[in-house]
Amino acid sequence: MSQEPRTYFLFLFLFLSHGVASHRVPDSRQDLHPLLQKMAEEIIDGSYLNALLDLIQFQSSHGWTADLSHRILAYLNSRNVAFTIPSLQAAVEHHLEQRLYQPQKLLEDLRETDAQQFCTAMKCLLEDKKDLLELEDIVIDLGEIRKQALQSPGVNRSLFLITLERCFQVLNSLECVEILGRVLRGSSGSLLQLDIAEKLPRDLREDAFKNLSAVFKDLYDQTSAHSQRALYSWMTGILQTSSKATDDSVSWVSAENLWILGRYMVHLSFEEIVKISPLEIGLFISYDNATKLLDTVYDITPELAQAFLERISSSSFDVRNTSTIHRLGLLVCFYDDLDLLDAAVAQVLLHQMIKCSHLRGFQAGVQQMWKLSRWEGNLQNLETPEAVTAFFHFTLLPPSGHFSIAWYTGVHISDRNTLFLQLQLKAHLLDIAMENQTLNETLGSLSDAVVGLTHSQLESLSPEAVHGAMSTLNQVSGWTKSQVIILSAKYLAHEKVPSFYNVSQMGVLLAGIGTQAFYGMDCRDLLQVLRSTVSLHVSDLSPAQKQGVLSKMIEAGDTTSGLVEIQGAFFKEVSLFDLRREPGFNTTVLKEKELRRSQALFLYELLSKSTRRPEELLSPAPGSLVLFSSTGQLVKGVTCSHIDAMSADSFLTHFHYFENNLSLLSPYQVNCLAWKYWEVSRSSMPPFLLTALPARYLASVPASQCVPFLISLGKSQLDSLVLDSHKKNSVLRKVQQCLDNFIADEYAVDIVGKLLCHLPAAVLHRGVSTPAWATALHGLRDCPDLSPEQKAAVRLRLLEQYGLPQNWTAETTKDLGPFLVLFSADELSSVATKFPDILQQTASKIAGTVPPQEFLWVVFDSVRNNSEKSPSSAPSPGCHGVIAPSSGDIFKLAEANACWAPQDLLCMEEQTFIRSVELLGAVRGFSLPQLMTLKEKALQVWDMPSYWKEYHIISLGRIALALNECELQQLDLSSIDTVASLSRQTEWTLGQAKSILQGFLEDSGYSIQDLKSFHLVGLGTALCTMNVTEISLIKISEFRVVVARIGTLLCSTHVLAEFKRKAEVVFGHPTKWSSSVLQELGTIAAGLTKEELQMLDKDLMPYFQPSAIKCLPDEIFKELSMEQIASLGPENAAAVTPAQRRQLSMLQLQSLQRALDGANTRSWLDTPPSASPTWTPSSGSPPGGPVTWGPWLGCPLLVLLHKTMW
Repeated sequence: MSQEPRTYFLFLFLFLSHGVASHRVPDSRQDLHPLLQKMAEEIIDGSYLNALLDLIQFQSSHGWTADLSHRILAYLNSRNVAFTIPSLQAAVEHHLEQRLYQPQKLLEDLRETDAQQFCTAMKCLLEDKKDLLELEDIVIDLGEIRKQALQSPGVNRSLFLITLERCFQVLNSLECVEILGRVLRGSSGSLLQLDIAEKLPRDLREDAFKNLSAVFKDLYDQTSAHSQRALYSWMTGILQTSSKATDDSVSWVSAENLWILGRYMVHLSFEEIVKISPLEIGLFISYDNATKLLDTVYDITPELAQAFLERISSSSFDVRNTSTIHRLGLLVCFYDDLDLLDAAVAQVLLHQMIKCSHLRGFQAGVQQMWKLSRWEGNLQNLETPEAVTAFFHFTLLPPSGHFSIAWYTGVHISDRNTLFLQLQLKAHLLDIAMENQTLNETLGSLSDAVVGLTHSQLESLSPEAVHGAMSTLNQVSGWTKSQVIILSAKYLAHEKVPSFYNVSQMGVLLAGIGTQAFYGMDCRDLLQVLRSTVSLHVSDLSPAQKQGVLSKMIEAGDTTSGLVEIQGAFFKEVSLFDLRREPGFNTTVLKEKELRRSQALFLYELLSKSTRRPEELLSPAPGSLVLFSSTGQLVKGVTCSHIDAMSADSFLTHFHYFENNLSLLSPYQVNCLAWKYWEVSRSSMPPFLLTALPARYLASVPASQCVPFLISLGKSQLDSLVLDSHKKNSVLRKVQQCLDNFIADEYAVDIVGKLLCHLPAAVLHRGVSTPAWATALHGLRDCPDLSPEQKAAVRLRLLEQYGLPQNWTAETTKDLGPFLVLFSADELSSVATKFPDILQQTASKIAGTVPPQEFLWVVFDSVRNNSEKSPSSAPSPGCHGVIAPSSGDIFKLAEANACWAPQDLLCMEEQTFIRSVELLGAVRGFSLPQLMTLKEKALQVWDMPSYWKEYHIISLGRIALALNECELQQLDLSSIDTVASLSRQTEWTLGQAKSILQGFLEDSGYSIQDLKSFHLVGLGTALCTMNVTEISLIKISEFRVVVARIGTLLCSTHVLAEFKRKAEVVFGHPTKWSSSVLQELGTIAAGLTKEELQMLDKDLMPYFQPSAIKCLPDEIFKELSMEQIASLGPENAAAVTPAQRRQLSMLQLQSLQRALDGANTRSWLDTPPSASPTWTPSSGSPPGGPVTWGPWLGCPLLVLLHKTMW
């Protein structure tokens, strides 16, 4: 019976099959094929890669027989080469590893191969069909070689360069282009540096040139502005050379050349476009795939777009014809031939303009850009286009209709001319489309322009009109939450309880259904909804709405059916209590579901009891208990005890499942994996795991293994692996030691990978060579959180390389966009003057953190200097001479809106506030005085809070934080959805939050004992204002299904203690809690008493959530035993606050340091601190394990599978 093949790194086993030593050695050189003689000579010379290529070439045209191994060995013996098996193994492995870890030498080797060997190497990269070469008992896995080589740091760079240098002289150019495409697509564009265009061949065959151009088009978005320009010059140089144009008056831009250029057509000059002949542009538009191409020119400028439209108009195509309009792609966004346009064509244009959301200025998932708004009156009553344009204003909205600053700051604005042209065009079109018709009549034909309807316009719509237009409304993205609420209410006006039929038609408007309405639906209807296509929009629902759906389904009693239908992230809302009471749970239910860690802990433990080998849950083998392989989520539930229980063979066999899902593992799980690997096979241990062990283990990495150490760590997220700052410094010292504080070339940058973001400022400033800097800069763009010192170092390097910003070109400014925040206001003043659009685009791209204040002021001044500065004709008192914000200013400024003075905001015109309130409510940098001013403006516009409707309250965002307790009490808080929108804000005072709670109870008529689970979820932080008596009134049946949600709240100790008492009713006494329960409780676990905490088993300590550790009172935390503290795990140990640390004794602090360092709590496995742990990478392979580090590095050049017979 055959065993599963074992992976070997060495091809020396070619000579060791079937008992070579026991056979009689044949005469030397007798009947040995010349190619095999050549291979043997290369083995003698140490050219093992060449020998492998000869072997592959021989096998491709000859049959392999068992005696060939003996003949080759005899040949070596005849040359007096005294190879022992171990020495040959060591020599071969060392050579191949060096080529892995030093890809420059691989490049040198490939340069020195003969033509046939090089051809073989290239064909190995190309071949797809025959991935395995079978040599009797040896199988060479060429597919794995190819896959790993293309994914290896530095190796793909060598393959790219050697392909450019030699391939076109040896292979068919089409084959070479295919190889280049594979290598480039695996490099995310990082190989396309500015100098590459100079190395590209200029005498390619036409078909090869087209294919290579297609590769560059595919990588367009990942290519720098400078490189785009260089590649465009290379493409146009070849196209112009092959053009039949005889003089400058005849354009070289033919229909076919436009198709070849593809997205690069946006780099054509205005002069080149206007010279295109009507015949050629007409031929181009007639192509069936022209529309597909034009749909991709996201970064075209208005000037060039209108030049193309003018040329199309000069051809035989009538741009007023609807069939032509359908062919224009994104050019339709710049359509300006509106004279005598009839309503039908205007409606077609509006429909086609849905795609305008894809323009580069509106990337980052934005599908709809402009929100039409106006003053009082109807658009059809405006008599001139200028009047329409004057009332045409906008708000930028996310595709889901749920506004968030994270979404908003991801929006790119690349050209203000594009922006205002869009405004004017849609205004004209909407005016024409609605001519002589009412809004109710035209609602269904206005396409995505309907998102411009104001609240008052939406309120005026008839339910019948909304019903009739639902097929349009349910597809348009860009609705605000408030608009969705109004439209949903209109649509469901005739239904007391929503039905499956009505809900299934709602599409993107699904989130407008109230939580209470979801709860009121029939369970069978809800199940049908979850099975229908509208379920794609369930992710848009708030946590309260999702809980409303879950509550109804669970109440119906058929828990299993409900759980099967819940997909994706929605499943994370299912409570641990409901999972625990479902006896028939099986792996089928987990398909395509995301899991909370508490769910995964419970489910893995549960499912492991139904299989003889629990680790099979991690295997995707056909017929096995799957689910790890479908989403990887179940890996979250593997505990240290599960890992410890695995045999060495099983652990090594299944380890790659852990590695492939590393981002789902907790630091504690990684620590457990590291100790297990150290125990069973330290010689083949993936180097990144060493960082999870105590810092002293890094000393065991010898200098000879620095490169694999760097590669392995460079592929990982260091911040996730190492949480302790002192330990991280130790890791970085080892990294610097391996680098010798210097990055010599691009290959070194490839090798360090993500470690680049952690290198000290001194290395970034003086330790990166000039040749390596361009590649390093490409990597630094993606660093999420550089330190001030690192930023200063990068700034100095940029000044040294590019000079002062006043001398930068547009391409340089674009390429350095992410680094503009590093420069001072004085340095950026010239950029703001010369390239205001690029500056504003950079500001809009910065997501996740608030940009530096100095940078925001530069953006603010840039926008203000380029906008109209006309004071209001009828200013409010105190606003004479004040230039108030306009809608356009607010839209462009994004986070820079925080620079407005309170007086400027107070003088804002009412309609500007109405149009911009959601943008303003999303600004994170507003101070309390600014928020107070905006609240005063809301009171001016909407009257007293008692008159505000739900959509008013929801649109306020952070502005609501300025409402005082009295004003909050005036709000209509009868809807839990309104309350849920308020509870999303995290900066409420205790008094404000209490007012929200009381307001909901009074307005809804509920008492605390009446609250449903979805009410508890919607109340959020307001629950923290309850007293002990009030908490005791919450029904256990409702509390138990939202424990995980309540466990995210940062309430006071006495509130958490009361919630803990309720948790005991659900899960029993704390001494009976499992890891899944402790994880489910979250911060509620911080309500444990000193005695209860001391009784907890130390093995449960890692399953506290870090937020719970932070919430533990200092005087209680200090009562933990040394064993408990040492067992916290790295993540929880890092969560210990300075105040908690100050309460600890010296011995407790030592235990805490052990936890931070990743020490093994099973002391018999941990090396004493005084000892120096020994780790020596070995060529040997433990049973079932990898032979060397190679497989963990992801870059073995040679993979052999030895078929062992039993």
